[in-house]
Amino acid sequence: MAEKMTALITGSYGGLGVCFVNIHAAKGGNLILVGRDQVKLNAQKEETEKKYQVTVHTIAADLSWPDAAQKIYDTCKENRWEVDYLINNAGFGGQGDFTSERTMEQDMSMIAVNIETPTRLCKLFLPDFVVRGKGKVLNVSSTAATMPGPLQACYYATKAYVTSWSNALWRELKGTGVTVTCLMPGAMQTGFADAGGLSDTKLFANAVDPMPVAKDGYDGMMNGKLNVTSGLLGWQKPMMAFAPIFPKKMMLDFVYDQQIAGSAKK
Repeated sequence: MAEKMTALITGSYGGLGVCFVNIHAAKGGNLILVGRDQVKLNAQKEETEKKYQVTVHTIAADLSWPDAAQKIYDTCKENRWEVDYLINNAGFGGQGDFTSERTMEQDMSMIAVNIETPTRLCKLFLPDFVVRGKGKVLNVSSTAATMPGPLQACYYATKAYVTSWSNALWRELKGTGVTVTCLMPGAMQTGFADAGGLSDTKLFANAVDPMPVAKDGYDGMMNGKLNVTSGLLGWQKPMMAFAPIFPKKMMLDFVYDQQIAGSAKK
């Protein structure tokens, strides 16, 4: 039960983040919301407290900065906010050729948000969880983790890291009472596609509602599952299963074609 348990959720006012907030609050759980925009955090706090009668705290932080995780952890400590569930949801992608279109700042910021800050947050919070003998982590990865992604080269690679790292932590923490679950969604109807320039690609032509995906991830976290794959269309499921044995060059051509801007109209 989430009742009285506090979940810290990064990227709380984004599409999937909003779903996690509503799922946890509906179960009576308290929240610590993390995002860049304090105004949006305040609005989400007010709405959530009013609707669900739970306690909500906020921390404004830019997760692309190296000190963001330390700021979040220190704020929790200073205010004696005990975190029971850590949901590393924040992340972003971005379509474009690595060599000629993607800027250094875009890709370094992506690596910071998708890899560095979640790693730092777990490095800070997990020792506390282990001392207490309880705690749950949900790291949001992607089905993109299972293959290279031309035209999203860094994004796919960041998610491969998240999945591999999360799975290793799951085993290291076995027997401690602490679990780490990795959620691997398919394409969803969130702001992710628009922000990453992917809304008119074949990849997002049949994007799914994020709420069932969030529920699958949340339930998986509560049950201490290793990986949760969710949000795949019928034809995508066998493709994911065979991805590791599919001829690599053919797979690269397929993924490239899926991510060319304007391809959804063809």
